[in-house]
Amino acid sequence: MAFLRRAFLLLFLQVCLLHVSVLAKVELSMNETVDVYIGDMAEILCQYTSTNSDSKPRFLIQWFAAERGGSRSRLYYADANQELIDSGTDYTDRINVVTDEKGTRLSIQDVRLSDEREFYCHVNGLAAGSGVRKTHLRVFAPPDVPEIESVTTGISVTKDTPSKVASCETRNGFPKPNITWYRDGEPLMNESGRVNIVILSSRMSSDLYSVQSTLEYKVEKEDKDARFSCEVSFFVPDGIRTIESPSVNITVHYPTTMVELWKESPQGLVKEGDTVELRCQGDGNPPPHFIFNKVEEPDVNFESSRDVLILSSVSRKDSGTYQCHPLKGDGVMEVKGEVELKVHYLDTAVVVPKDEELMHKGEDLTATCNALSSRSTSTVWYKDGMVVGRGNTFHLQNATYERSGVYKCEVTVPSLPNLKTNGFVKIIVQGGPELVGSEEEVQLDEVEGRVVNLSCEALGNPLPSISWNITGSQSWHEVDKKTHKHMTHSVVSVKVTSDITAECNVSSDRGSGVKIFKIKAKGSGVIIVVIIVCLLLLAFLGSVIYFLHKKGKIPCGRSGKQEITKEKTTKDEIVVEMKTNTKNEEAVLLKAVNGDKKGPNDQPL
Repeated sequence: MAFLRRAFLLLFLQVCLLHVSVLAKVELSMNETVDVYIGDMAEILCQYTSTNSDSKPRFLIQWFAAERGGSRSRLYYADANQELIDSGTDYTDRINVVTDEKGTRLSIQDVRLSDEREFYCHVNGLAAGSGVRKTHLRVFAPPDVPEIESVTTGISVTKDTPSKVASCETRNGFPKPNITWYRDGEPLMNESGRVNIVILSSRMSSDLYSVQSTLEYKVEKEDKDARFSCEVSFFVPDGIRTIESPSVNITVHYPTTMVELWKESPQGLVKEGDTVELRCQGDGNPPPHFIFNKVEEPDVNFESSRDVLILSSVSRKDSGTYQCHPLKGDGVMEVKGEVELKVHYLDTAVVVPKDEELMHKGEDLTATCNALSSRSTSTVWYKDGMVVGRGNTFHLQNATYERSGVYKCEVTVPSLPNLKTNGFVKIIVQGGPELVGSEEEVQLDEVEGRVVNLSCEALGNPLPSISWNITGSQSWHEVDKKTHKHMTHSVVSVKVTSDITAECNVSSDRGSGVKIFKIKAKGSGVIIVVIIVCLLLLAFLGSVIYFLHKKGKIPCGRSGKQEITKEKTTKDEIVVEMKTNTKNEEAVLLKAVNGDKKGPNDQPL
């Protein structure tokens, strides 16, 4: 009976304890997920409270990590008496747990991809109750910058299906990143017959992802300037991020639909002798080879260098309309370019009269100079480097010997300064000899013994010759003789010994002429007599004036006018009249009233 009482009491106590346990409860609070970058530290917080407020519970704390297959492995244990980290797990050396009255915090160092799993927090408060919660740890690894590579070969617009344009690859990402393609900033999506995007992904030994995307695109001509790029998007702890690749351009092949032909060189007008370069260009890619010909000769093709035609030393025959068109092939349209080529010219000048023209002195001559040209011309006439006329016609009037010479006409094209031609004519003015000077006979009086130079000049064409014929003197010789163009010049030196006659004879096959010099010789005795007579006259005149002055016949005053007269005069009286003018000049007049009385020795003055 006593045994039954003890058994019933124990059962009652157990029921009471069980009732208390049912009434008490531990409440836990944990985040559903915790995000962390690979290599960083993750912190998982587990907070708890008890519904039993009558006592201060003691908790038993345990941390578990989920394993594949649904099992769990314990990482950490702590109660009122002890605290330990379980050995032999992947976290033994990487975790740290901090616990207080309100919660426990699990820290994981150097997070790995394998750490992405669920972590469980077990809290047992004994009489206060127990509870279990979990947090899913998510690990992130940003991928590398995407690498884009475009195709190196050209892509033809004539292809019916999409062609590979570029590939894009990114590595070392987790979770698996995504790749999006763009054309000029606009996203590209799969489109039947136009856009096809092929994606390949793989997981490397490090458990990180590598994703490769290939863009297949049906190109058009407008895509020659388009820029293609790829963008990688991936998850991070605080959302989604993107990395964009550099943009690339592709080579698009398209047929030529338009051709242009132009003159590359020379600039401006083309003249004969120039080297002409014609260039042809189309809008196709790649640029096609071109064929060149002339409209006037459609069956003749010129040799060219791909898109350039060079015409060396062109002439007027090369003028015409030139064409170029692409070499026929797949996708080549019948298009052509044209350009008009005008080769300007200037023919050799033709001068009339030609080469040499003979004319007589005093005649007139008209010369012409003409050169056939494709442009308007200008003509200038030169003689001895000096401009003597302008225009196609040159007039020579009243020709003289000085007008003889070479006349050059220069014909130029003002619009083409380097285009010029010359012509020449030699004009010879002929005539008989002409003596220089209007006198045909020269009279000279010279003293005997004196040496006289006689000069003679003559003009003519052909050049006249000069010879001297001198009579009356044997002492003469030619001291100078020279010619200049149409003039002959001669100088002789003659010693006067008596009257001399010198003849200058000029002659040519067209005539002759003569110039005469007559020299009258004067003796030295006559000169002495003349001098003595002059001296005697001066002495006589002085004596008369002195005699009259002594007799008072001549007043000393110099102003006014005085007349001295007598009522009667004899034959021996002399009348003297003196006058003073305003210029203080004096005149004395002596006159013999009865006439001159001459002695036997008197000589006439």
